[in-house]
Amino acid sequence: MTTAQDAIGIGPAIYSRREITETVERLAACIARDYRGQPLTLLGVLKGALCFTADLSRALARKADGPSEILMDYVVVERYGASGTSGRSARLAGDCKVKIRGAHVLIADGIVDHGVTLAFVGKLIRERGPASLRSCALFHRPAARRVEVKPDYVGSEVGERFVIGYGLDYKELYRNLPCLAELREG
Repeated sequence: MTTAQDAIGIGPAIYSRREITETVERLAACIARDYRGQPLTLLGVLKGALCFTADLSRALARKADGPSEILMDYVVVERYGASGTSGRSARLAGDCKVKIRGAHVLIADGIVDHGVTLAFVGKLIRERGPASLRSCALFHRPAARRVEVKPDYVGSEVGERFVIGYGLDYKELYRNLPCLAELREG
């Protein structure tokens, strides 16, 4: 018997919703400790970090000893070609509106694999003169790095599989999955 998941290319869950929530809470505890009493600008990288940035901001808000205030915004970076999986150099498709100069900025990305997007956003934000700049990735694939970047806060590692869900997509599909799953071919 085949399921609807089999028919649409969703493989087994790699990280469940509960495991993702636990990882976000762990990251928030580390970030809250480092930004205790300071204002924080949380800058999500769309579209892949949509779910992560929202959940991270709420987890940080629950930390009584965390940032004094959290300002959220997003940048939209395009990197994938028409195939949905083949990478190219990053380009800014939508800029943030918040003031960066003098701010403590944390870039939140859903996944860092090749490192191209994080390096691009990091350079862009550094040029705007933040008081501090760090980065956070919920998922990472260090074996796939093409650009030497290392997020300051790292959630969970994924192997060589192409993953979908929790904001990550394949041809704009599957971002809404509550878990992280492997894309099944065929």
